[in-house]
Parts: sequence; C-alpha cells; structure tokens
Amino acid sequence: MRLMVTGAAGFIGFNTVREAVRRGFEVVALTHRATHPGLDALSASGAIQRAKADLSEPREVRAVFSAFPSLEAVIHCAGRASDVGWPQAFRRANFDSVVNLGAVCREVGMCRLVFVSTTDVYGLRDFYGENEDELPLDESARNSYPRFKVLAEKWIRANLPPAQYVIIRPAAVWGEGDPTLLPRFRAFLASSPFIVHFGRWRGQNRWPLADVRTVAAANCLAATHPEAAGLAINVLDAERTSIEGFYRLVAAQHFPGRRFRSVTLPYACGAALGCVISGISNILNLSHPFADPSLYALRSVSHNLDFGDARLRALLASDEAAPFQPC
Repeated sequence: MRLMVTGAAGFIGFNTVREAVRRGFEVVALTHRATHPGLDALSASGAIQRAKADLSEPREVRAVFSAFPSLEAVIHCAGRASDVGWPQAFRRANFDSVVNLGAVCREVGMCRLVFVSTTDVYGLRDFYGENEDELPLDESARNSYPRFKVLAEKWIRANLPPAQYVIIRPAAVWGEGDPTLLPRFRAFLASSPFIVHFGRWRGQNRWPLADVRTVAAANCLAATHPEAAGLAINVLDAERTSIEGFYRLVAAQHFPGRRFRSVTLPYACGAALGCVISGISNILNLSHPFADPSLYALRSVSHNLDFGDARLRALLASDEAAPFQPC
C-alpha cells in the first residue's frame, strides 16, 4: 500500500512515517518548511519518498497528487498545535488544509483520509468515561486550536462518504522526542519549588496521555482496516494518569533528588494570570505562550478529562487478529 503522511517532520508525523515504514508500506513523506534528521536518513536509505507542499494552497495539493497518482491513503498529521496565536494561522493550517486534501481525495477516488484531530474537540470540562458517540463536538469553542479542528471534522463528515475517512482524536501526545509537552512541564518545574494546581480537583483529575507510538500505530491501522471507516477514535494510554501524577513523573525523570511540594490555589488566581499570558502571546502571535499557565492550558489541567477509548482498544486488538486488507 502506498500512503502519504503530511506533517512528516513533526512529532506525530515523523513517528507515523517510521511506523508505516516498519509495517512495510510505501511511504511518501510530505513536509512544508520544517525538516527532520530522521526523514533524511530514511530517504537516503530509500525507505521513503519525499515531497514538499503548502497544504493551504489548493494548487500545491493538486501538484502533489499528480506527482504521486497511485496514493491509496493520506494520514494528515500536519497542523498548528498550540494554545495561542492568530486565528487566521490556525484556519490555514487546521482547516484550509483539510478542505484542500479532502476535495482532491474525493475527486480522485482516494480510498481513505485519516485526519489527526484532538480530544479537545469535546471542550474542556469534566468527563466521566463517555465514549465518542456520547460526546458532542464543542461548537462554541473560542480557542482557535479546537475551534478549527471542530470545523475540519464537520467538513469531513459533510463532504466525504464514511468509507473514505477516519478521525483520530489523541489526548495529550507525549513520548521520546516530544518538543512541546514535556519541555513545558520541565521548564515550569525548573523555575518553581512547587507543583501548583488550581481549583477543586487539587491535581487528582484524570489528565490522559497518548504515547506517540500508540498514535502512530492508530494512524496506520486507521488507514488500512475497513472496520475503522467513518469512525472517530479517541487515543489514550491505557494507564490512568492524573495531572499530579504527570508532574511527579516529569520531576522524577528530570529532577531526581529534588522534592516538590504540591499546593492548590483558587482557580480564579490562575485564570487571571492565564488571561495575561494568553493575551500577550496572542497579540505577538507566538507559536507557544511565553510562560505558563496560558488560559487554555490552565483549563486543560484543571478538569477531569476521562474519555472512553473502547474503539482504540478494538482497533489495536484487530492488528494481529485481522490481516492487512488493501482498500
């Protein structure tokens, strides 16, 4: 099977490329401006083919499909993953790219588009194990990251037949080479003698992680397995993790021997600080907030994000139970 991975130089994208190669797929790694030394090594060995395009430009999308006419699936990992920034930047990266890819997939009769979305499309509130069918999209989202992911999902469902798409919704993605999540927590702990929580949960709320290797495997399976067609699939690690537990994990890895005391402050205190940090970061259109917590990050770590993931478990179980079936 020949498939294309967009955002191949990114954290999820590169791991998906590597997993697809491991599974024996013929891989086209698509990048825009960024690069990755791992892609260079795979390309030099002949394991992958390379392509470049700005997916927010329809003509460039069509040019890529013309250059690789035998593509059978696209795993769309490219996008802007941040809690701050100008809305137009998120629209181009997280919505326009989906529309352009989906339109060409529909025209050429491509087998499947796998869209890497996020569990943030449900909104940031307390959850208690609900599955994908029980959770409506948060169409009132004000933050640009989930707002344009929601719009992209709605476009896909409205414009592609179920057999032609799968939506993957990872929780907080982490793992080896993580350029964002772990560095932010590590930087906070480096500057603070305390683990700080806000609000009623006092750090005991579930804060689900998604190992990037699991996300990559789910992406590849979603591209090939017929039972995944038309589904939205939450991707979470099987081990339950609280936000306090994650802080402790980072502390043990990067600050062995240091003792951190946990303190809980009123949510309003964090919200006031988060508003200032997010406001300045948005005005400057930063790729990441200049400090923590941003208002969006504060809401994330202060709620019980306890989603169901039965579809993921079934998909992973089918990896050995069912042979690969080309589309």
